Amino acid sequence: MQTVGVIGAGLMGNGIAHVAAQAGYDVILSDVAMERCEAAKATITKNMARQVGKGVLTQEHADAA
Repeated sequence: MQTVGVIGAGLMGNGIAHVAAQAGYDVILSDVAMERCEAAKATITKNMARQVGKGVLTQEHADAA
């Protein structure tokens, strides 16, 4: 398995997508509105930046995810 599909870009969906991307999977995030997917991507990016700032995640790993 290389790709994870997540249906719903709400709080739970973007959390699942975040963890799957960090684990190295390709992620397909789907929702009824494209705006929700874009908001989820922005949230994931912000959360990964916070993890980089805390030293939990390297910038290279965040960029790869």
